Amino acid sequence: MKDNALLLSRGLAAVPVLVLPMALGALWLALQPQAVPPRVLIIGGAVAVAWYLLAGLMVGQQLVQHARTRRQLRASRQMLAEQPGCAWIVDAEGAIRAQSPQAEQLHDLTGRDVAALLSRHRASPATTAKKLLLRVADGRPCELPLADGTRLLARRIPGTRLQLWRIEAPVPAPPPATPAAADPPTNPGYQDLPIAILEFDPEGRVIEANPAAEALLGPVQPGSPLGTLIDGLGRPLDDWIAEAHEGRDNGRAEVLQTRGEVERDLQVSLVATADPQRMVAVLTDVSALKSLEAQFTQSQKMQAIGQLAGGIAHDFNNLLTAISGHCDLLMAQRDHADPDYADLHQISQNANRAAALVRQLLAFSRKQTLTPELIDLRDSLSDLSHLLNRLVGERTVVTVTHDPALRPIRADARQLEQVLMNLVVNARDAMPGGGEIAIRTENVTLDSRLTLERVNIPKGEYVRITVTDEGSGIPAEIFDKIFDPFFTTKKQGEGTGLGLSTAYGIVKQTGGYIFCHSVLGEGTRFTLYFPAQRPRPAAPARRQAAAVDDLPDDRRRTILLVEDEAPVRAFASRALRLHGYEVIEADSGERALEILADLALEVDLFVTDVVMPGLDGPSWVREALRKRVNTPVIFMSGYMETPPGAGSETFPGAVFLAKPFSLSELATTVAGHLAAGLGRTAGGSPAA
Repeated sequence: MKDNALLLSRGLAAVPVLVLPMALGALWLALQPQAVPPRVLIIGGAVAVAWYLLAGLMVGQQLVQHARTRRQLRASRQMLAEQPGCAWIVDAEGAIRAQSPQAEQLHDLTGRDVAALLSRHRASPATTAKKLLLRVADGRPCELPLADGTRLLARRIPGTRLQLWRIEAPVPAPPPATPAAADPPTNPGYQDLPIAILEFDPEGRVIEANPAAEALLGPVQPGSPLGTLIDGLGRPLDDWIAEAHEGRDNGRAEVLQTRGEVERDLQVSLVATADPQRMVAVLTDVSALKSLEAQFTQSQKMQAIGQLAGGIAHDFNNLLTAISGHCDLLMAQRDHADPDYADLHQISQNANRAAALVRQLLAFSRKQTLTPELIDLRDSLSDLSHLLNRLVGERTVVTVTHDPALRPIRADARQLEQVLMNLVVNARDAMPGGGEIAIRTENVTLDSRLTLERVNIPKGEYVRITVTDEGSGIPAEIFDKIFDPFFTTKKQGEGTGLGLSTAYGIVKQTGGYIFCHSVLGEGTRFTLYFPAQRPRPAAPARRQAAAVDDLPDDRRRTILLVEDEAPVRAFASRALRLHGYEVIEADSGERALEILADLALEVDLFVTDVVMPGLDGPSWVREALRKRVNTPVIFMSGYMETPPGAGSETFPGAVFLAKPFSLSELATTVAGHLAAGLGRTAGGSPAA
């Protein structure tokens, strides 16, 4: 009956749609019979016939489909009666077409949407039902757990478009066999496992520990509270145990520390067992992983500080250049008897100290600009030994021993001296009562790779420098931190904590290796390895920087000065004019190219900042050298990753002047580079 009613309702719903065009046409003809031309009537009649034919076809298809569905439904009723429990037959549109007798006794759902089956189990039953209908229509059976512990099973009936949905109750588990005697719980066999396992009760008292657990924790007494063995959770351990016992901890593991003599990092997982009075803790030693994590975190901090140092170095060195430069200009106009000279000298010294601090920050982050050269350590240490002896005082002696056939190394001489001074000063501070600081240099040949402190040194020829003291040594708890920036054991105001970190950065940036070995009460030894170099023939003496009066012809040399910082540009232009040069100023690379567009203008030297808004120094110089070949270039910058110095493929013969620079450094560099440029031009070789 319900099927017939459903068919009747669907047919009646189509009647208004079918009759509406005919009713509108008849009303129009009744109101205005002469207003419709015959041609329109013919066309309208043809459209109406087509409309009713199409509508008849659609209704016929629905009737055929409905008849087919009713036939399939009658064939499926026998299968529906054989289904255990509540079952329903659902059509492809989601309407319930038939139900089993047990389902009819509970609630009559025939003719309703299948979402009614899920209304008590899902927040959005219509969406869930739609997904299930589509999945089953593709021939994939579905199983959906319901909130009351039952399961909804849905599958497509073979050979039809109908689906069979039924609810299946869970099969009760068979009752456990009653043991013959109430034996106490037996040990589940943890003793033989290679995994560290602790058994404890819900109150956190240890019941038993296997040998692998005692290897991590030491001897464990039964009844010991778990909190006396491990800690570091950050909240009461009893709360975590209670959550795990009640199944509310989602099985997550925690990293805790042992409380014994040997500190270890353990990953602890708590597991409830079938016995409600027993729980299990699985322990895993993750000390090595935590150590690697700490090293990675430290490297990230070093990188962050290095990026900060590089970011501020450029702007800060610009300020220092302006301060020290204008101070030099004032000092050049006064003699030592002037009452203001001492104050200006103090300003200049403090500006130099600030510049040295920036160099230290860049050194430990390995971002400073080095000028490497071949160094004979015998000569360098000979010149440095007098200063070192003054630094250590009268109660401490510095002895230097050299290999007679010592090979040269390639490094920045000034930065290498800073490394040795830092090591000697730290050795002096470790011996407040005095003693001997021994510096030794020697050639070393490694026939195979050498591993020291988890660092691999490739095989090859090296020069080794050792700095040994007789001091108190370095405690083990701070040994891993000695190269950290800003870490110091000295009192506040006595050290910045940048000495060893700076030394480390300089050595690594030079391509060397630095290691430390220390024994409490016996002393400390720092060992440095540098790749050995082959001696080169002595180069001819460099030509002294030419003064303006020594340059050929009487024309004053013209310098194009490009600098975006107005204070630095003002100082540099005044300094160059004081030394007899014509100076053309530009505040950007674009402005410099506009000036050079006048080919009648003769420019003898480009002096440019590297980092500028818009066109940077290398970009505008590269463009200018296309028309003004052989023009010498001086690049200046407070900080840059790779300075375009001498030997650069893009700017051969270019000179790099690091900020902050003094008046004399600027004048000497300009005069020397002009003279060298004139020599190259006279020799006929291009400078660009």
